Amino acid sequence: MERDLRLTIGGVTLKNNLILGPMAGVTDLVFRGLCEEQGCGAAYTEMVSAKAVFYGSRNTEELLRVGGGEACVALQLFGSDPEIIGSMAERLEAGPYAWIDVNMGCPVPKIVNNGEGSALMKDPKRAEAILKTLVRKLKKPVTVKFRKAFDETCGDAVAFAKMAEACGAAAVAVHGRTRQQFYSGAADWDVIRRVKEAVRIPVIGNGDIFTPEDAKRMLDETGCDGLMIARGARGNPWIFRRTLHYLRTGELLPPPGRDELREMILRHGRLLALDKGEYLAVRELRKHVAWYTAGLPHSAALRNEINEAEDLQAFEKLIRERV
Repeated sequence: MERDLRLTIGGVTLKNNLILGPMAGVTDLVFRGLCEEQGCGAAYTEMVSAKAVFYGSRNTEELLRVGGGEACVALQLFGSDPEIIGSMAERLEAGPYAWIDVNMGCPVPKIVNNGEGSALMKDPKRAEAILKTLVRKLKKPVTVKFRKAFDETCGDAVAFAKMAEACGAAAVAVHGRTRQQFYSGAADWDVIRRVKEAVRIPVIGNGDIFTPEDAKRMLDETGCDGLMIARGARGNPWIFRRTLHYLRTGELLPPPGRDELREMILRHGRLLALDKGEYLAVRELRKHVAWYTAGLPHSAALRNEINEAEDLQAFEKLIRERV
């Protein structure tokens, strides 16, 4: 029997329940587009500071852009002041975003030290005030992404999810690690199961989905409604196509061959150059190539050579010859 992969968040129905998670410096509109072509049901922008929007930061304009062909993109904001984040969300709501998400899980020290991101799991009253303000001000659905806890002594995902539901959040996304863990150790999927059992709104599971088999296992073990794939998609937009096929048919498609890999890298490069200009594109491609080629023979030597490439022509020549 085919698995039901439908997912509705507020009034927004996704084409399937596989979501590309937000990653700073990764999930720009070019990469989101590549993942959408491979079948992901929705994607998040990179995390955007509400305070930076308030002060008119030029860098923020780049993070807010959505491509004309993107079907379902959620805007992810972060901040700690309920009025600022509420007002900035209200200002941006008319943009091409399917819903507005609040990041309450980012573990980066400079974010946490400002009382933002996962620091809000230590301050549930402030988190509650932020969510209530957003739900009151916005017509689009409001969601929130958070972690298992801040650390082993502080913060609880189940209580946090119940609070978010009571505030009117349309869905929650739960990463199965504490802030203290960052991305180390194994994600605790049992906490996702407990959140799913505690609330009636959709629950999106996040953490350690690197293969189609991982995705199926998370659905089976937690009962979650959606799957958020983040690090597992770096250098691997095919994970969405392969996971969808596996969940729908039980058949595991092979990973892409060398020709398909090479063409994806070249296309990623051309699209980035068109979008951001050749100078920036070649430099941003360095990290993507490291992910695309991880595990290939002589990949370390290729990465070193790619880091020396100064223009798209040199980049493409290396990829054609070495991948």
